[in-house]
Amino acid sequence: MNDIKSYVALGDSFTEGLNDHAGPDRFRGWADRLAEHIDAARPGLRYANLAIRGKLLRQVAEEQVPCAVEMAPDLVTFSAGGNDMLRPGADPDVIASLYLDCVRRLRAAGAEVVVFTGFDPKQRNMNGRGGDGKWRGKVATLNLHIRSIADRYDLKVVDLWSMSVLSHDGAWHEDRLHLTSEGHRRLSLAVAEILGVPVEGDWRSPWPANPRKTWQESTREDFYWAKTYFLPWVERRIKGRSSGDGRLPKRPELDLL
Repeated sequence: MNDIKSYVALGDSFTEGLNDHAGPDRFRGWADRLAEHIDAARPGLRYANLAIRGKLLRQVAEEQVPCAVEMAPDLVTFSAGGNDMLRPGADPDVIASLYLDCVRRLRAAGAEVVVFTGFDPKQRNMNGRGGDGKWRGKVATLNLHIRSIADRYDLKVVDLWSMSVLSHDGAWHEDRLHLTSEGHRRLSLAVAEILGVPVEGDWRSPWPANPRKTWQESTREDFYWAKTYFLPWVERRIKGRSSGDGRLPKRPELDLL
């Protein structure tokens, strides 16, 4: 474990912590949990979380990266581009070009940077597209770009694609897009392991078997998901709105926990 005295988390809902509830419309998430692990190992960590749900990579690049560069932290976790990939016509090559620019700026500021591959869509029915081979291929292409960038700039990589333990139903909220509290807890342990931060618990611990569902139960769940989550998401896209519109970061400054 390096001497991490300051940590800034950048990104979208994944890093903001949806749906690891910590109060009304407030979320904890793997990044907050990681900060707690670091602080427990070496008290005195200053931590900021600039992530806001719904943000596209361009918005993270323009709004969050400059703030992180100015803060000059020891550690940055950077996860963005997932919302871009959900847009029709997403081009992983274009996304990777902007991603590279963000990483270059963060590394030039002296931060150690941790990045994340995308989850394997085949393991989860994410936004109803789990069986879309073309979309899965785009996610895989972006992952290859991220690994290439990581090699070039000496970044630590959290390989979400290969984390089969997070394919369990218990790791995912009913919206099929965000982790549960237990999913966030396990991910925080995995990132801590990569950073060499001592923790209690093993993110690889086996889950109980997924409950078997009848066709009728699965169909009811699909209809409920479409009505509650997918159709509102489509409506926001049509109207050019985002779930993050008007929101501010939950931890905008480097402060002690």
